[in-house]
Amino acid sequence: MKAIKWLDDHLEEYILVILSLFTVGIVFTQVFMRYVLGDSLVWSEEAARYAFIWMIYIGVSYGIKRNSHLGVDAFAMLFERKGQLIIGIMANVLFLIFAVVMAVYGFDIVGSVTRTSAALQLPLAWVYAAPVVGMVLTSIRLIQKITEQVNAFKKRDNQNDEAAVNSGGVKEDVI
Repeated sequence: MKAIKWLDDHLEEYILVILSLFTVGIVFTQVFMRYVLGDSLVWSEEAARYAFIWMIYIGVSYGIKRNSHLGVDAFAMLFERKGQLIIGIMANVLFLIFAVVMAVYGFDIVGSVTRTSAALQLPLAWVYAAPVVGMVLTSIRLIQKITEQVNAFKKRDNQNDEAAVNSGGVKEDVI
């Protein structure tokens, strides 16, 4: 159980750090080789590009986890907290549908790719797997986020019920 908790807390962070260090190391080595030694590594640009692709898709999941994606909340701000929760849930459900569709169709594409990369001779299926892995992780994070939002919605609804009972009044329906 500790391992699952650790993965939940740190998986994307560690993958992103490793990929970032790898990319910076490869690019730095390539610049040094080219401008100081007058030679270059044939595979470095391709390896850095593929690592960057993986960083992008893992980063989507990390952004969901940290709630750091850009969002336009001007419309949601017109509503009270309960309405904002409903809009947030709907937005995340739509994002979840998109992520699942991307993962499913991406999985089909990964299965049909048979080529290899030019410099590394790496099966391109590994590169095409980045969106699939990223969207699966994103789907997991979105399900977690939707669950948190639904629980917050229920908690808020229960607090309104208790307040109405305690005050002797009728519960005011916000929506």
